[in-house]
Amino acid sequence: MYLKRPAGGLAFCLFYLASSFTNKYVLSVLQFTYPTLFQGWQTLVGGLLLHISWKLGWVEINLCSRSEILSWLPASVLFVGIIYSGSRALSRLPIPVFLTVHNAAEVITCGFQKFVQKETSHLKVCSVLFLLAAAVCLPLCDSQFDPNGYLWALIHLICVGAYKIFHKLWKPGSLSDLDQQYINYVFSVVLLASASHPAGDLLSALDFPFLYFYRFHSSCCASGLLGFFLMLHTVKLKSSTTSGQYAAWSFLAKILHFMQDCLKISAHPTWKNCAAASQNPGLEREICVLDPSGLYWQELFVAPDG
Repeated sequence: MYLKRPAGGLAFCLFYLASSFTNKYVLSVLQFTYPTLFQGWQTLVGGLLLHISWKLGWVEINLCSRSEILSWLPASVLFVGIIYSGSRALSRLPIPVFLTVHNAAEVITCGFQKFVQKETSHLKVCSVLFLLAAAVCLPLCDSQFDPNGYLWALIHLICVGAYKIFHKLWKPGSLSDLDQQYINYVFSVVLLASASHPAGDLLSALDFPFLYFYRFHSSCCASGLLGFFLMLHTVKLKSSTTSGQYAAWSFLAKILHFMQDCLKISAHPTWKNCAAASQNPGLEREICVLDPSGLYWQELFVAPDG
């Protein structure tokens, strides 16, 4: 029964919602759109906390085989692609739209199983086709269509699908899920830190208007911590439940996320305006501006440019 032991699943849903909400707040409301820095910070916090947990004996990590570590590096490259493109897409698209495109990654894995491994059932093919149809119809029905946002979402979809296929083909050997995540963290920190200056994020972030505000600092700290705890509870839930049970909890978390975002937009339309403000520079619009004291948000009407 899926809800026989709900504590682990409920904790997973809680951290899933909190982590996604915090990331969306930093990316869309504060508009900190420097993914090499933001994702580099998140993976740095996650890697440090995982390393400390390992040294304190709270988790078990075994990285004795160099050959297995090297064999996992292609997956780490895809992991960087997932978090980088996901950050770009999430900063431009509403959460329901992003999740719909993200879920369409199952099309890639299902196609691989259907045509290469000959393992997929007809029921799963039908469900995946519905996901594909939903993702294809989104740009056609989106009144605030953002081509760059959908492009990054498409790249994110491809990286997620390729990562899942690699995980299915890769011979796990002695590397556990935590071992794989530890390698992902270390590789991501090194690659994103190296790319931050060539990408222009390092210097551009110095002009970020909320750089010295406590809301930005606290949100970034919360995003790193919540991402780490989400990873831990995801690994724990996968190891303590069947694949079907994990899929059920994951589905519940996404449904709650959809409901949360819809309620948030209807109750606080300014959130949506903040996310879309930079996409409509020629229109009179209501945007959010942080008060100089950092204590509250003001709503200002900005006249059309020029």
